[in-house]
Amino acid sequence: MTSSDTASFTISTTDQLSPADWDSFVAAHPDGHLLQTSGWAALKGCVGWQVERAALRQGATIVAGGQVLLHRLPWGQTLAYAPKGPLVDWRNAAQVRALLAGLCQVVAGHRPALLKLEPDLPDSPQLDLILQSYGLQRGHPVQPRSTIHLDLGQGSEAVLAGMKQKWRYNVRLAERKGVTVRPMDAADLPTWHAMNAETGQRDGFGVHQPAYYQAAFELLPAHQACWLLAEFEGQPLAAIAVFALGSKSWYMWGASSSLERSRMPNHALQWAGLTWAAQRGCASYDLWGIPDEVGADPAAFAEDFVDQKGGLWGVYRFKQGFGGQVVRYTGAWDLPLSALGRRLYHLARRVRG
Repeated sequence: MTSSDTASFTISTTDQLSPADWDSFVAAHPDGHLLQTSGWAALKGCVGWQVERAALRQGATIVAGGQVLLHRLPWGQTLAYAPKGPLVDWRNAAQVRALLAGLCQVVAGHRPALLKLEPDLPDSPQLDLILQSYGLQRGHPVQPRSTIHLDLGQGSEAVLAGMKQKWRYNVRLAERKGVTVRPMDAADLPTWHAMNAETGQRDGFGVHQPAYYQAAFELLPAHQACWLLAEFEGQPLAAIAVFALGSKSWYMWGASSSLERSRMPNHALQWAGLTWAAQRGCASYDLWGIPDEVGADPAAFAEDFVDQKGGLWGVYRFKQGFGGQVVRYTGAWDLPLSALGRRLYHLARRVRG
């Protein structure tokens, strides 16, 4: 691949970007996200995705960029998808247009049906207008659009003080009842797999195959990952995976058994996870996924919501007790690259339900 000048920018493409340089840019960018890192791309490569990257430089400095994952669609074209990206100043039209041209350049050889962008930016009418001005059209989100952020800026003790009284009590109760939390190692992965399968069956969630979590454990750097296991008298009860990059952290995955649930191991794990993130300097802890109805209208769900059943509502009941702020992201935006391909893509989504 080649470099080309667009306006005052130089576009560097995939084979001109070392993973280390790319990850340094992502970690330093205010909108940087784990899903834009080379480690995440390597993980998705284990399940059939390819990766392309484009970066805008001014001189030697990367000022904007995007990592795109590519997945073959049944009719031979590909979906080009930038999870939590691209990383660009959307108010800078020259920068955005140059980056979009670079992204289209790097995916062109893969016969893309569309380029799906999903920036890690809060929803707003103003942002909608900006994105539409670049020819983007509202698309179907891939990542959870609504979530809860805990503010770690004042430290974990301030988060504890901001929890609902019962959650704060349960964090302390877990310790009094003998629950211990420790970092997982590779020998604990079979335990994770067993609890994860049990969680999916018990709560009706889709879960990845064991090989996926094995790859995540091996590929995502240790300084970005915290895999925690809660036990009682040596008996595994629950586990979580928390990740951090720059000033942000995310509770990504959790698994639990049906044993000793009254000892509140899940509360102990979240406390340990957010404490780890706070100690490494993170300013936010993303609880990763709540019903989008809450994000669309938080005031409507400020009180108890006992009538809501299924889906993410049980998860929300647990997460909202930790306090924090409901955040709704802008979601997915599509740049059509093939009129027929985009129609087939949306038809396939409707058929799948």
